[in-house]
Amino acid sequence: MTAKVEIYTWAACPFCIQAKRLLDSKNVDFTEYGIDGDEMARSKMAKRANGRRSLPQIFIDDQHIGGCDDLYALEGQGKLDPLLQT
Repeated sequence: MTAKVEIYTWAACPFCIQAKRLLDSKNVDFTEYGIDGDEMARSKMAKRANGRRSLPQIFIDDQHIGGCDDLYALEGQGKLDPLLQT
């Protein structure tokens, strides 16, 4: 079974693009929430992300992973693939 992956993004955010590129390279299907300029959506995301308002914010099976750096850190530690295969 594959994990449910969600990512909150802005269209021109380089970190968002980089995070999506890593997920794409792993052939991961993900739900993207483009929240460009939508303060209500950003507030909702921040509530879900323990107050973090930076983008992207990534969730795997409703577990908050963090942002782009956090995603790449998991990859570097060999911990991302097991999360994606839950």
